[in-house]
Amino acid sequence: MSETSETTSGSSQRVAVIGGARTPFAKAGGALAGHRALDLATHSVAGLLKKLDVDPGIVDELTYGIVTLDPRVPQLAREVNVRSALPDSVRSHTVTDNCITSITAISHVADSIRVGRASVGIAGGVESMSNPAIMLSRNASRIFSDLAGARGLPERLKVLSRLRPRDLRPTAPGVTEPSTGLSMGEHTEITVKEWGISRTEQDEIAYASHMRAAAATADGRLKAEIHPVDGLDHDPIVRPGTSMEKLAGLAPVFDRSPAGTLTAGNSSPLTDGAASVLLASADATEAHGLEPLAWIRDVEFAALSPAAGLLMAPGVAVPRLLARNGLRLEDVDLVDMHEAFAGQVAANIAAWEQGWKEAPVGKVDRDRLNVGGGSIAIGHPFAATGARIVNQSANEMARRDAKLALVSVCGAGATAAALLLERD
Repeated sequence: MSETSETTSGSSQRVAVIGGARTPFAKAGGALAGHRALDLATHSVAGLLKKLDVDPGIVDELTYGIVTLDPRVPQLAREVNVRSALPDSVRSHTVTDNCITSITAISHVADSIRVGRASVGIAGGVESMSNPAIMLSRNASRIFSDLAGARGLPERLKVLSRLRPRDLRPTAPGVTEPSTGLSMGEHTEITVKEWGISRTEQDEIAYASHMRAAAATADGRLKAEIHPVDGLDHDPIVRPGTSMEKLAGLAPVFDRSPAGTLTAGNSSPLTDGAASVLLASADATEAHGLEPLAWIRDVEFAALSPAAGLLMAPGVAVPRLLARNGLRLEDVDLVDMHEAFAGQVAANIAAWEQGWKEAPVGKVDRDRLNVGGGSIAIGHPFAATGARIVNQSANEMARRDAKLALVSVCGAGATAAALLLERD
């Protein structure tokens, strides 16, 4: 890591991003609907080992994340471990941290490498929004639990007599914020009104996302990061044929009044997919002939009250990260920012530039923002997005010989993660 973080951690080990692999990202209910989260995660890890030609035996740790938890696979990472080519001895654990999950996973593996518990590790995340765990009502759950402990037919019949038809109606996991009862989109509608973000600016961000992702698909940049599934080697969400006119014609979906500005076109869709990255110590890169794409310089996490803006924590995390490293936005060659909604992107950029809860940190050059497309076009499998962005950013740095890249990811629960990548 950076000199500052090395001194803090008491270790001189730097952490390299060697590369990564992911599945295609597809809309929920679409091309990947036939694959469980465990399948997608295992496929991504297998793709990483294959693409980077890595001996599985050198991997010490696997940290993998998921947001839409499957209670039948509570320790997802360990199941990925035993189903993959990784040795059974690999330390594996599962994390869940909303949309910043795989940045948290990356941070965990990087910490292990810095303090010497591991030399090489894999971090990533997965979602199968097409296959959520379906729950029964609270009353039905209680009845079936009691039924399991009932003795004899009379007692079982007595328990079952409490069951009503309405109790059998299944419930899928919700997308509302537990603490507020509002969805992320509804929260973002509040944010864009508070920050004065126009519908036009949001559509411009969405249009740029699709155009850049389409270009990166056509020239092979994004395809090179994908381990195909069932012959699918690209992200089918990308719309090369969209236009500002088409985007402007879409109706708002979260605030259907004339004041609403968030549409299906300027919001990221519910998405299936998995992404993984390989991290290694400086010593391990030399010992195993691993070529770093970039080095992790520093990481910052932040959290706010949802009332301050559910997806506004990047407005705190990024300024803190840059200030600690003596940097401003103008010093950064590339900015890769998660696009949960175009309105959230615009509002956080305004917070960085104007100053909000932290001092202003400069101006974002939009030509350096999400140069290969972002989550609106590519998709957003909650736990996989951070790993996708880190790998995509590191690859772009290597192509351009860029020196610094900033990764910013907002998360539900009013959290955020920011990460600095550097190249020598």
